[in-house]
Amino acid sequence: MAAATQFTHKATQLGGLYRSTWSKPLSRNMATKPILYSFWASSCSWRVRAALAIKKIEYDIKPTSLLKTASGHAYTDAYTKVNPMQKVPSLKIDGHTLCDSVAIMHYLEETRPQPALLPQDLVKRAKVREIVELICSGIQPLQNVGVLDHLGQDQRLQWAQHWISRGFQGLEKVLSQSAGKFCVGDELSMADICLVPQVRNARRYKTDLTPYPTILRLNKELLELDIFQATHPSTQPDCPPEFIKK
Repeated sequence: MAAATQFTHKATQLGGLYRSTWSKPLSRNMATKPILYSFWASSCSWRVRAALAIKKIEYDIKPTSLLKTASGHAYTDAYTKVNPMQKVPSLKIDGHTLCDSVAIMHYLEETRPQPALLPQDLVKRAKVREIVELICSGIQPLQNVGVLDHLGQDQRLQWAQHWISRGFQGLEKVLSQSAGKFCVGDELSMADICLVPQVRNARRYKTDLTPYPTILRLNKELLELDIFQATHPSTQPDCPPEFIKK
């Protein structure tokens, strides 16, 4: 899967949109570029940005904040028509709108099979899906912004740390048995796309990661790939200046 990392990324502003382009050609010719509604700090948005990059799909990005105080936020009437759940990401592609990161990744895999996000081996494929669900259903939703805002400022940090730590305890055991170079063997997959943003969440909430050596090793090596550097939150057009990598 090394070929997936050999490209450069450029974002060009086009009015309220930002066009994301790659140095390698598109996986298919599209009359209309997909539009990704994305928030720079959203781990779910990062998953889709990484999937689009691996597939080498050029797209326009529409920054959509999860903060009600920001302009172009996800709680407007206009965006609710795009995504009734008022969340990110949403992807307009092939004349359709999809509103869940895992559903989007599977759609991209089924409509644009190469480069692959799932192994051909059925057991490995099931293991990738298992890891995806452990993260996307069992960990991230319990510490997302909506849940933490509901809890209030006094409880949010302890709550996030508790559920991330509890989830990572199980995830570490799974990955210690499945990992090779990547989460499942030596093939880059959806599991890796989900792991990296979740580790960023863990660090954002100051979770102690020392008990999880496999997670730390995988995350470190994955972050060295161009694919994750190019789609990192700090590289996004809506990233605040204080969070941009120097």
